[in-house]
Amino acid sequence: MTNHFDVLIVGAGLSGIGAAVHLQRDCPDRSYAILEGRDAIGGTWDLFRYPGIRSDSDMYTLGYNFKPWEQAKAIADGPSIREYIRETATEHGIESRIRFGRKVKAADWSSADARWTVTTARSDGGTEDFTCNFLYMCSGYYSYSQGYKPDFPGEADFKGQVIQPQFWPETLDTSGKRVVIIGSGATAVTLVPEIARTAAHVTMLQRSPTYMVSRPASDGIANFLRKLLPAQMAYDIVRWKNVTFGMWFYNQTRKNPDKVRANLLGRLQKLLPEGYDMATHFNPKYNPWDQRLCLVPDADLFEAIKAGKADIATDTIERFEADGIRLSAGGLLEADIIVAATGLKLEALGGMAVSVDGEARRIDETLAYKGMMFSGLPNLAVSFGYINASWTLRSDLIAEYVGRLLNHMKATGMPVATPTPGPDVQPERLAMDLSSGYVQRGADALPKSGNRAPWMVTASYKHDRKELREGDLGEEMVFSKARAVVRPELAEAAE
Repeated sequence: MTNHFDVLIVGAGLSGIGAAVHLQRDCPDRSYAILEGRDAIGGTWDLFRYPGIRSDSDMYTLGYNFKPWEQAKAIADGPSIREYIRETATEHGIESRIRFGRKVKAADWSSADARWTVTTARSDGGTEDFTCNFLYMCSGYYSYSQGYKPDFPGEADFKGQVIQPQFWPETLDTSGKRVVIIGSGATAVTLVPEIARTAAHVTMLQRSPTYMVSRPASDGIANFLRKLLPAQMAYDIVRWKNVTFGMWFYNQTRKNPDKVRANLLGRLQKLLPEGYDMATHFNPKYNPWDQRLCLVPDADLFEAIKAGKADIATDTIERFEADGIRLSAGGLLEADIIVAATGLKLEALGGMAVSVDGEARRIDETLAYKGMMFSGLPNLAVSFGYINASWTLRSDLIAEYVGRLLNHMKATGMPVATPTPGPDVQPERLAMDLSSGYVQRGADALPKSGNRAPWMVTASYKHDRKELREGDLGEEMVFSKARAVVRPELAEAAE
């Protein structure tokens, strides 16, 4: 069957292309294909095209461990990241492995055949099935087809345009316009200074403040080392420097949250106009890293505020009116364009329906195994990065683990690997260490966590690096061969 592969990778974004490179290196004898629902490489970095889109992590940690980032800017714009992913695919001959226009809709595991049958919807309107021995999901964690947008009272009365960043119109012109951006996350923080360059005025309307930290867009140490050392060596040094600092800083937020808060707010105060109302607009109600920090490269947001091109309003929305947004406190934010940067919609496995021997399985009823597999689901891994650090740090480790697992299965002649918790494991809500709205809204799309390893998802790169590279592959993992399935109803009929 031409549509059968040893491994199917779903998604040709940052994780999927990286997974393919690792698979080719670690398991060169395995056949594989990549199923991509869209018609382009890049995933998030091809989907999102709003003005100024950029990374909110440095490229020395967001980049792959095997491909040095060699551009001067460490905080890269979207097109540069997209090109980096495409370049990786070209260098490793991956484009020919990608089946574009195949949106994965369902996957059913056959215990008798020890393989998945994956059903896809083609962009031409048809369907196409693929089979594989191992299914590797690199489809991200949010819906590509819809974002999260509240139903705003009176929205129909607004005479201007309401835009969602996930679906930014190519022809939208904000020049000379009054723009209100609803939100306080990474998207809003990116949009404000970019749009403020040409707009009449931009207001970021936030319900509550977010922690922000400014750093240079370029890494001086990295640029210096690249002149002295081979590219990979310089990259590895800077990568470890940034990883180590990130882990130290995160640990400080857990141990000394008040001290970190004071430090962050003190740094911000120096970047804002004298007398700016920090208490209202930059003093979050939660501790640092209870939600993801927003990165402001080269202090561009604060420069826009100091220049009078942008400001921040902290309030809730009473309703939309013809000329803008009426706030609960009574004021009107006048607007020609409103941008609802109100978040993502979490979606497990790209919205794919999963079943085992025809019996539907719900991801939210499974336990997460080492943060990358699911209890009771054989031969299925998912690439899921860090929330408190760069996504790719963990997706690289998961790809290495998958290679180890596949080679172990082949060496032992056991083609099926099923994570199976011990009887003492108690399910808990997945602990992501975040209180962000999109995480709380989408918690039902996520697996449960267990009360002990290996069923607890960690936020520690140091721990995961050792566990996923060197840990026991047999830890609460049942290896087996294909087996016949006897359904109780069929057995009763036979009697």
